[in-house]
Order: sequence, then structure tokens, then C-alpha cells
Amino acid sequence: MTREYNALSYQCSRHVTAAYSTSFSLAVKMLTPSMRDPIHAIYGFVRFADEIVDSFHTQDQERILNEFEDELNKSLERQFSINPILNSFQGVVHQYGIDRDLIDAFLKSMRADLYQKVYSTRKDYEDYIYGSAEVVGLMCLKVFVNGDQAKYEELKEPAIKLGSAFQKVNFLRDLKDDTLTLQRSYFPNASLNGLNPHAKTSIINEIEEEFHQALDGIKRLPFGARFGVYTAYVYYIKLLSKLRSVSVEQMFSERIRISNLAKIRLLFTSFVNYKLNLI
Repeated sequence: MTREYNALSYQCSRHVTAAYSTSFSLAVKMLTPSMRDPIHAIYGFVRFADEIVDSFHTQDQERILNEFEDELNKSLERQFSINPILNSFQGVVHQYGIDRDLIDAFLKSMRADLYQKVYSTRKDYEDYIYGSAEVVGLMCLKVFVNGDQAKYEELKEPAIKLGSAFQKVNFLRDLKDDTLTLQRSYFPNASLNGLNPHAKTSIINEIEEEFHQALDGIKRLPFGARFGVYTAYVYYIKLLSKLRSVSVEQMFSERIRISNLAKIRLLFTSFVNYKLNLI
């Protein structure tokens, strides 16, 4: 029964990924098959934690997050959980040697979302990005290198840059909901009153530099991971380009998106570049 339950747990993580992010789900499909379930498991874990702090406003969110973390600790100790999302995640943690420090940093940033609304200093901003995004990239990197510590250390810095760039794009894309609904302001050169065009341009330039540094690491990823990560990279580059082209006022009035047709075109372009050994 254990084998069947573990398979069901991974299936639940796949459903979570597909339900919450069509773009990420598509990128995962471009990974070699052996990597897909572990990445789904990581996504399911971080998505559920994020959902607790972002969505359950009629509940005692801190209590729920505490219970979630307690169950996580039990799952890591027992190497099992009746919660299928945590069960699949703990399996990945043990199989690929994911450091507990990465998990703790992630939960610290999730907990910060319960009480910190404005990130007015560069340090607070960078600490939050490290915990909410960069460590997630490092967890995925552990899977991509199949636990090879030497390869992990070699690719660690580009993975950090990619995670940071992804998160900053998310901040810009979600500016309306973060500011108006959640009352959060992550950028230290912005406020709940708005983001001026100069600050927007500065942030986008910073993100572009991080993407530039990350691309070198993507090219050096193991073969089975390269196309999937590059697919996500191309999607976010396109989204960043669209964010640059729209006004701050538009970013505050709607969530900037890439159409499904455009996503298909980007996938085709990524595949051509991949087959031509351009990545």
C-alpha cells in the first residue's frame, strides 16, 4: 500500500501544479520524466504554504501555518504524512538531500507575510526574496543535479539569480493584488501609494541583469533539466518585456498576463533554440 499511497501523493502534487499555474505546469512537462514528480512535490508544498498566508483571511492563518509546519516536521521525522502534499515533499527532501535550512528560510518568509506589510529596507527585501523564491530554486536544483553536491555548488549562484528574477517579475505582475488586496509593498523604492515610472524602470533593469547572469547557469544544467528551465526562463523574459511596455497605472488596474497562444509560440521558439544547441 505504501507504493500506491506515494504514487497518489505525487498525483495530488501534479494536480496542485496544474490547477495553480499553467505556465509552470507546462515547463515541468519539458523536464525529463524522472524529474517531474519531485518538482511537482516541491511546488505543491510551497503553494500550500503560500495559500495559507495569502488566501485564508477568514481563518486564523498563523495557527494554520503553525499546524502546517508541525505536520511538516512530523513528516520529515517519520518519512511519511497522511497529508499527501507533505508526504510527496518529504520524500523528495530525503531522496535528494534538500537542506533543512532552505525549508526554514522559506517558512520564515511565509510567516513574514502574516505581519510585515512594507519592506522599506533593501535588506528586508532581499531576505524576503531569498526565503520566498531563491531557496525554492535551490530545492529544485537539488533535483536537477540528482543530489550531486559538487554540481549543486557549481550552479548555486545562477539558480539564486533565476529565483530572484522570477520573484521580482511576480511582484510586478501581481502589483494590483499585492497592493490593493493584501496591502503589501515589497519593493523598497515603492510604497502602498504607488510605484513611480523611474522606480519601475530601475527594478526591471535589475531583473534583466539577473536573468542575464542566470542564463549561463541554465546552459550548464544537466541535459534533462535544461529545456524545462529554459522554457520557464523564456516565459518570464516575455512577461518582463510586457511589463516594461505597460504603464504603472495599467499595472495597478490589472494583472499583466501572457496569452495561451503566446505561450505556445514561446514554447516553439524555446524548442527550436534547444534543438539547435543554442542553449
